[in-house]
Amino acid sequence: MSTKTPFSIEFFPPQTADGAEKLRATRAKLAALKPEFFSVTYGAGGSTQERTFETVFEIQGEGLEAAPHLSCIGASRAQTREILTRYQEAGIRRIVALRGDLPSGVGFAGELRYANELVEFIRTETGDHFQIEVAAYPEYHPQAKSPRDDLLAFKRKVDAGANSAITQYFYNLDAYLHFRDECDALGITIPIVPGIMPIISFSKLARFSDACGAELPRWMRLKFEAFGDDSDSIKAFGLDVVSELCAKLLAEGAPGLHFYSMNQAAPTIALCERLGLVPTA
Repeated sequence: MSTKTPFSIEFFPPQTADGAEKLRATRAKLAALKPEFFSVTYGAGGSTQERTFETVFEIQGEGLEAAPHLSCIGASRAQTREILTRYQEAGIRRIVALRGDLPSGVGFAGELRYANELVEFIRTETGDHFQIEVAAYPEYHPQAKSPRDDLLAFKRKVDAGANSAITQYFYNLDAYLHFRDECDALGITIPIVPGIMPIISFSKLARFSDACGAELPRWMRLKFEAFGDDSDSIKAFGLDVVSELCAKLLAEGAPGLHFYSMNQAAPTIALCERLGLVPTA
């Protein structure tokens, strides 16, 4: 498989000084893979805002491309404008624009209600300065009224000025291919990059997937459950499943891959080695 396949890697901002030090070590290992960019998640309502800034600016200071997440829920236009200015002044050229979820106990929903309004605001404020990534949901957003409503919501983000999209993780190849076909039928032409979640712990993945609406196929659940507490077998089977999914996605013309690292280096490195994405020089 060509080493020219573009891919990116996601981090979440560490909560402690020890976590920050561990992330630096993880990032150094993953930077050797030469990803297109590192994205950094962002808590709505400012819950991780400063830690996101610190992580983003540190990545940028290391000569790597950082793509901060920016959510509009719980924020005013003035607050969002201030953040955009900080990123522009720091030389950030890529943003992942999201609606986000309102943290519990926060009553202010924000002046920008949906991701398409955030994209439009970014374009109005900054022109073409930023490459804007948005979210896509091959298995449809769990809060969507219907699959059609979800597709139209995605199209509004594209029409507002999004350059490309990163999907929620999934393990069903047909879900991505069907979603892409439906987007084609709506005239959506931006790249839709599959989000890839390595499998390290099945129990954690199952809980997370149930919460966010990502389907775990029955055959996968049964196989993982059969391994019980055998973590080595779980990791080995997970690597087989996810690397095969990635290979099929790329063979079907996926424009790249976006790895959800969970702030760990080894699972993403193992996948890249399997897929031939490790630089040879």
